Amino acid sequence: MVMDVGERDGDGEDGGWENIGEDNGTKSPTDLVDETVSMIEYVARFGDYRRAQRKECYNLARRMKILLPFFDEIRHHGSPISHNCVASLSRLKKAIRLAMKLLKTCNEGSKIHLALESEAIMIKFHNAYVKLTQALEELPFDELEVSDEVREQIELMLTQLTRAKKRTDTQDIELAVDLMAVSSKTDERNADIAIVERLAKKLDLHTVKDLKIETIAVKKLSKERGSTAESIQQIIQLLNKFKQVLGMEITNVLDDTDTPQKLSKCHSLVIPHEFLCPITLEIMRDPVIVASGQTFERGSIQKWFDSNHRTCPKTRQTLAHLSVAPNYALKNLITQWCEKNNFHLPKKEDQASSRKFFVDHEDEISCLVEQLSSSQLEVQRKAVKNIRVLSKENPETRVLIAKHGAIPRLVKLLSYPDSKIQEHAVTALLNLSIDESNKRLITDEHAIPAIIEVLQNGSMESKENSAAALFSLSMLDENKVTIALGNGIPPLVDLLQDGTIRGKRDAVTALFSLSLNQLNKVRAIEAGIVPPLMLLLEDKKLGMVDEALSILLLLATHAEGRHEMGQLSFIQTLVDIIKDGTPKNKECATSVLLELSSNNYSHILAALQFGVYEHLVEIAESGTNRAQRKANGLLQLMSKSEQIP
Repeated sequence: MVMDVGERDGDGEDGGWENIGEDNGTKSPTDLVDETVSMIEYVARFGDYRRAQRKECYNLARRMKILLPFFDEIRHHGSPISHNCVASLSRLKKAIRLAMKLLKTCNEGSKIHLALESEAIMIKFHNAYVKLTQALEELPFDELEVSDEVREQIELMLTQLTRAKKRTDTQDIELAVDLMAVSSKTDERNADIAIVERLAKKLDLHTVKDLKIETIAVKKLSKERGSTAESIQQIIQLLNKFKQVLGMEITNVLDDTDTPQKLSKCHSLVIPHEFLCPITLEIMRDPVIVASGQTFERGSIQKWFDSNHRTCPKTRQTLAHLSVAPNYALKNLITQWCEKNNFHLPKKEDQASSRKFFVDHEDEISCLVEQLSSSQLEVQRKAVKNIRVLSKENPETRVLIAKHGAIPRLVKLLSYPDSKIQEHAVTALLNLSIDESNKRLITDEHAIPAIIEVLQNGSMESKENSAAALFSLSMLDENKVTIALGNGIPPLVDLLQDGTIRGKRDAVTALFSLSLNQLNKVRAIEAGIVPPLMLLLEDKKLGMVDEALSILLLLATHAEGRHEMGQLSFIQTLVDIIKDGTPKNKECATSVLLELSSNNYSHILAALQFGVYEHLVEIAESGTNRAQRKANGLLQLMSKSEQIP
């Protein structure tokens, strides 16, 4: 009996998919084969997977398809199949069902959740590889009379699975630093917008449609795990930040009544696809055409432009201009269709107050840019201050300021002897760097050495904003090297040591980003980064324990870093955090202790002497998912080293 799964995947809900391949009593060989093939065919229908696990998913799905010729031969097996063969086929079906459920999760699960839990998902992939390997190795090929060609294909698949099991997953540190920065509750400055936008792009959550689908996935996840779980609350906070970037209304994700309004459905009425806005998937009442030739609802595309996008949401091509033209022909067709079908359009919201047009500012900006080169000091001061203010307000203005040639002039002002001009100039460059294209323009003007000079010798506010600017520019990988070679790491360490709370936060964020480069880890250690990081651990009032531990975890992967941290006092500090810290503190501290202990068993003994064991047992049972894995890793190390009390 071949199960028809084609109708089960149409609405995004379970649709009965969980019953595919479910064991419901004794199965005949034919049923086993047919149901297993149905699961493989079901997986083949998945359109795409979440970015964090995409490569692994495609590899697993491709390997599962290799088995189809094997099952085809079993279908046409002439002799009766023994109980031993049936048992083997049943075990294989269970392994394939496990793989199918994992792929289903990666196909429609919450993108934010899968990014936060990427390490746990990778463990599930390894488990799926183990189950498939065991099931395939137990198949009685001779008894099933499998052809040599098919047998060779399965043996090749086993080799691939063995290789996949040995591969260790490395955390996406770039993703981790963005998640850390976006999750920060203490720094609400404008530069965070760029990080939110970059993170949204990494997770494919940068359109209204993406976020509506993600909202449904988060709601489903909360029902499974409980809405009060800390991880669910973190996911919801991130989801709301992504919505804010696109100008979407923030509603209670967990409230069923707050589901985004959908068009009323009627069995006999289907809205033509071309009448729906590609952004909101709602019927358009004021359609306009953009430079790419695509049509959108006016309010939706304006929000897209207001969020610093200069591409077409549908084609992704860069737009020659941001002007729009009414699509009267389509509007007439929509009106005629609504009248004919007695369909009432939703009430149009008054968007006049929210629409932003910046053409009126263009003359003002052009004048201000010219004044940056004025020979009169007071004129320069006012101009650079106004540029600083304007560059903070909105994305479109940042583009206009750069378009009128402000960046080269601002870079020149960084070396100006007037401290206020210097401060305004570096802050304006920080604001302008939020735009991705501006990052490249600022870099091409050789601004980094001048920004480092301000970081070394400027006022405290200038130093803070210089550090923030270096962090923003370090998002271009080549700039991580440029900043380090320009001797930018030592003054960042000095700011970490002696700066204000805001300065310390700017410095720690920039140093985290720079330390993603392997050579920069050594440079940071040589610059003396470890002692001020340890001070951050001791002063809980600063609220930077997680940030400090995150950098220490990076440094602990290097021998010199482990040497700097290998003090008894530091091990005791880690144990204290594991004992009394927040759930996230405990997770980070446990991760650092595991990295140190994996390379030096003496750290395990020291931690045990400070009383870590009972707290690790507690974390292994009730900590965050990542903390549980790290705690179990430490307990296993203790067991191997025979150091468990």
